[in-house]
Amino acid sequence: MKANQRIEKKVQEVASLLIPLHERLLLVPNVTVAEIVPVTQVTAIQDAPEWYLGNCVWREQTIPLLSLEALNGDARPSFNNRSRFAVFNTTGLHESLPFIALLTQGIPRLARVNEEEISEREDMDNKPFELMHVSWAGEEAIIPDVAALERHFLDYLHL
Repeated sequence: MKANQRIEKKVQEVASLLIPLHERLLLVPNVTVAEIVPVTQVTAIQDAPEWYLGNCVWREQTIPLLSLEALNGDARPSFNNRSRFAVFNTTGLHESLPFIALLTQGIPRLARVNEEEISEREDMDNKPFELMHVSWAGEEAIIPDVAALERHFLDYLHL
């Protein structure tokens, strides 16, 4: 193959997860999420903002647990018997923060997202930590802004 030739392959579908929050769904590519884990002990942080639920331990690492709902100005969700932690891979803005966790309100479902089934919802305004509202296969979902979550938490830590 010559150096100036390009091989283009159209992605047919993206393996994704639909993650339930309080009264909404997140839609994220599988590679964004390191693991979905059952709720474990959360260590509260004194004088933390409402959106910082505390720290949890995952694979022998201390991970900050955040509430996307509270970050976006909505009520802080409560823990329930279906709650899970969604451990997200960060974008690498700071080596001290390889992961963040979000509190979910149920068990995520697998989703195979393709171009024909997804569309942007232009009738919805994005909140600060939302990249986009979408319709996918008859469901409404939010694509979160993981980089903004990471930046906001690092700003809180003054890093």
